Amino acid sequence: MRTHYPRTPHLPWSPGASGDDVRTGDLSGLRGLEVVVTEKLDGENTTLYQDGLHARSLDSAHHPSRTWVKALQARIGPGIPAGWRICGENLYARHSIPYRELDGFFYGFSVWDDQDRCLDWDATVRWLRARGVPVPRVLWRGLLDERALRALKLDLDRQEGYVVRSVAGFSRAEFGQRVAKWVRAGHVRTSTHWMHAAVVPNELGPAAAFWAVRSGAAPEPAPLLAALEATAGLDLGSPERRVAVAAERLDMLGRTGDARLAGVLAALLQGTPRGRLAGRLAGVIGVPLARRVADLVGLHDRLLRPYPDQDRPTGLRRLAIAADLGVLHAVAAAAAATDEEREHVDWSALHAEDAGLLGPAPLAPLRTELRAALAGRPPEVLDRCWAQAREAFAAGRLSTAAEAVAATWRWRDGAFPKLIQLVGPAGSGKSSFARGLQGVERSIALDELRADRGDRGDQRANGEVLRDGLARLDAALAAGGTVVWDATSLNRHQRAQVHAVAQRRDALTTHAVLLADETELRRRNAVREHPVPDGVLTAQLRRFTPPYPGEAHRTWYVGPGGAVADRDDAQVTEEH
Repeated sequence: MRTHYPRTPHLPWSPGASGDDVRTGDLSGLRGLEVVVTEKLDGENTTLYQDGLHARSLDSAHHPSRTWVKALQARIGPGIPAGWRICGENLYARHSIPYRELDGFFYGFSVWDDQDRCLDWDATVRWLRARGVPVPRVLWRGLLDERALRALKLDLDRQEGYVVRSVAGFSRAEFGQRVAKWVRAGHVRTSTHWMHAAVVPNELGPAAAFWAVRSGAAPEPAPLLAALEATAGLDLGSPERRVAVAAERLDMLGRTGDARLAGVLAALLQGTPRGRLAGRLAGVIGVPLARRVADLVGLHDRLLRPYPDQDRPTGLRRLAIAADLGVLHAVAAAAAATDEEREHVDWSALHAEDAGLLGPAPLAPLRTELRAALAGRPPEVLDRCWAQAREAFAAGRLSTAAEAVAATWRWRDGAFPKLIQLVGPAGSGKSSFARGLQGVERSIALDELRADRGDRGDQRANGEVLRDGLARLDAALAAGGTVVWDATSLNRHQRAQVHAVAQRRDALTTHAVLLADETELRRRNAVREHPVPDGVLTAQLRRFTPPYPGEAHRTWYVGPGGAVADRDDAQVTEEH
């Protein structure tokens, strides 16, 4: 069944409405609701289905500007449920506004289910991202505020207007009350209709290479490396075979969206020092995806080695806490250089499949059910109970939510101290992040302990300083509350000494991993009050091995902006 996209009414103050356009009489249908305002793109309204597509006219004929979007529909159509549709803008052909840095030639702005209901905005963004479809730029979001909407400033040479819609989903019958648009005056500024002129394509930007991989296109190493920017100077060998093998494996598993992109990028960057990788990539692809790629790079070689079959179930469950096992096996298969290594990967994948661990987010149902059973308790209690249940799952001691609830009774009252252990090289922003934390009773900084001895840069008494710091940590945790450990904690050995104290006091342990690019670290170090010698920073970067998910009760990943941008218990949010 094919469905017309409804006519979007103009806002009362929209200057671009013509005599036959629909105007909304008032904003009563949006008043009191949270709305999102997105850029209105100058393209051709297009709807994609599982088995085809059409422009605004249901019987739209062939046109050369529709070839690209037809190829996209062929890739993602099988992943669109029967009766569902994606509505968006085909931007291949230039209309009145030239676009020079598009993420793709098709942007989705709504998804409709088989009940003819538009998904809420956040679900729409997740659902489209999982299929490699970008959405228009968000210009504003909040409770409807007419003054704020009227005050929006656009570059009218580059932007056609904006669209306002309710964040909540709605039925087709409610469309006219839940969606409205503002269009610039004289928005058509060409003398000849674009369909009757030679097609002039708009231009893609560097990020289009990422969206193409998300949507299932064959990965091309050169555009991906150009888009990554931060990989200049890395020796990646000949990555064409690796990315092709990884993509083939991921397609067999049905992985799309960020999962497919993470696997392809990990295969592309195989062999890159993991400690520097997440910081390099975070500013380009975002913290969540950057740390997933880095973890895949760091973990995949474990699947290339022989492993005792009697220990394999426990090993795979632990790996499933740290990474998407399906993607990890695809990356390992791409890296395998011998028949023996390929056999190890295939044998591991068979065990993972038998254990139900090869699909996306296999622990998600257990976590969701446990948190539902413990609803109403403070976040720290939920996090602690999940961490303890996750550990018991890895050890093979439980498999159901009921068992998880029974196994976590000790921590439900929240009567345990809390440790936040900062992790990152000098200049990564640890102390600044710690100062912004709320409810901290005590902060123990090794630099300050060295300063108390006369010189914060004197490393000769590190052993005594560490012992003093650990003793203070023990006393602080024994007193209860939240304690911050402010030191580089660069590797597992350094973190383990702190963990031993936390375990003795039964503390909830959080790793706060600060991610920053090496260039930025050196810039910050040059202007900070107490810089470390350049050689020391180089040595720190060489030794830096960030923790994997599961090494603490919870892990926070702090991005270049200084805020928590990802958490290790964030389940796969791509909706299939």
